Amino acid sequence: MTRKFSQFISYFFHPINFSILGAIMYFLFIPKYIFKAQEHTILIVIFLGTYIFPLILLFLLKKFGMIKSYYMDTIEERKFPTILFISLTYIIGNWLFKSSIVDILAMFYFGYGLGLIISYILLHFKAKISLHALAIGGLIGFSICFSYYYKINLLLLLTALFVLSGLISTSRLILKAHKLNEIVMGYMVGVLSQIIIFFLYYII
Repeated sequence: MTRKFSQFISYFFHPINFSILGAIMYFLFIPKYIFKAQEHTILIVIFLGTYIFPLILLFLLKKFGMIKSYYMDTIEERKFPTILFISLTYIIGNWLFKSSIVDILAMFYFGYGLGLIISYILLHFKAKISLHALAIGGLIGFSICFSYYYKINLLLLLTALFVLSGLISTSRLILKAHKLNEIVMGYMVGVLSQIIIFFLYYII
């Protein structure tokens, strides 16, 4: 894999993109009918709340020198944006859960929120994890829970996501953005956060 292709993978599959990707996947595979007007409203709110607003936020943080790059490479750069992203995922998750229409989708955002909380705690121990790996790991973890909950076969989707996770991880290593242990930890946090949240929801 070339460095140029690795940069493309890192940009195209930036962690910020996975919130809307997860929502789109949910509506593509959900086996029950949801009115299109409701679906479109939910997608628009998620797109604005987890993509457009964070993009504006990252732009402002970079403009005022609070971060040097959109990848937030240093531990100190990550602290403030991580708190904001935790808040955003909780707000979106809480809104979806209260709607009672797409409560399983709400678990996806609560799972990401838990993963970000763990990553924030690790920052105070001078440890950072790959947010790229956390994002794709979270989508894989949610897909497993989604498949189990609705009793549908998502083997092809999961296979594609595992291949994608390999591409993303390799690209981050080639770009020297992370060490292998940071990628592995990010991936594990992403997957396990989703499973923990789903388990709590399922047993309660």
